[in-house]
Amino acid sequence: MMAREEQRLRRSPFLVPDPELRDYLQGIACRVSGPHCPDVRVYAVRNAYFNASMAPNGMMQVWSGLLLRVDNEAQLAAVMSHEAGHYLKRHSLERLRDAKNRSALGVLLAPFGAAGLVGQLVLAATMMQYSRDQEREADAISVQLMGAAGYDTSQATLVWSNLLAEINARPNADAVKDSVLFATHPPSEERRDTLTRLGKPGGETGAERYRQTLAALQLQLLEDELKRGQYEETFALLDRKIGTEPERADYRYARGEARRLRNQPKDLDEALTDLTAATQAGQPPPQAWRSLGLLQRTRGDKAAAATSFARYLELAPNAPDASLIKSYVSELQT
Repeated sequence: MMAREEQRLRRSPFLVPDPELRDYLQGIACRVSGPHCPDVRVYAVRNAYFNASMAPNGMMQVWSGLLLRVDNEAQLAAVMSHEAGHYLKRHSLERLRDAKNRSALGVLLAPFGAAGLVGQLVLAATMMQYSRDQEREADAISVQLMGAAGYDTSQATLVWSNLLAEINARPNADAVKDSVLFATHPPSEERRDTLTRLGKPGGETGAERYRQTLAALQLQLLEDELKRGQYEETFALLDRKIGTEPERADYRYARGEARRLRNQPKDLDEALTDLTAATQAGQPPPQAWRSLGLLQRTRGDKAAAATSFARYLELAPNAPDASLIKSYVSELQT
């Protein structure tokens, strides 16, 4: 059954068509799984939500929302090691065997083969989640696998802490109610304390290697994040990223665009600050000029908007929205 699901996944339009990323992820999987490397196959899936999963036949998915959120290779290895822990202890096989009927089995298979159907993932996790003891066991194994692979195991707790901070950024947030990941795992404080106790600093983080591998995809990941429309979570994510890399034009663009799109009190002023900073930084994405122009147009600053739009068209003359932006320029000049 899982072989058929894997064939579906290989044909999915949600797969990220990047051989370099595929090989990079496969290399991490082999590094943490050791002698089980030949049994593991990793697929990068374009989905802006945080998730990774591993089927009982060795098929692992890593979603692009996870790639955006981790800060280095060690943090990514922590998540992949956790999924490998489930695989090594046959937890997902137990879940399949526990599926009592065909409809339940179909829901359970959705995260493996459907590649991107978030609602089905949530339903599957709710119906047939790992037990909390299984999650604890996978956490302990993940730290062992990371350490054996030479990674800084103290990075494992940061993944969970950062994700919790995003969930808690929502108004009236309740991590257990708002996130299946938190509802089906040990209490967040317990998990944080356990991973902190087990993790030991001193290994490799692979931060620069991770950044170089993701560089070509970073803007797409940010654009997909903006489309989620979960602005409080996005602000928490980008505030953290900008705090560690304030010179990154793409992060400043994304935060400015998120504020422009949300358009609540004071958002446009803060968007103007971020978008201006993005366009003045080194190698700004062309979209930063477009967003700045749209903001200036909204505010009635015609001359500035026309200038920003012209710069966008200069940098991205074949952009899908080039005709629309040209019409805005003509409008502003009348």
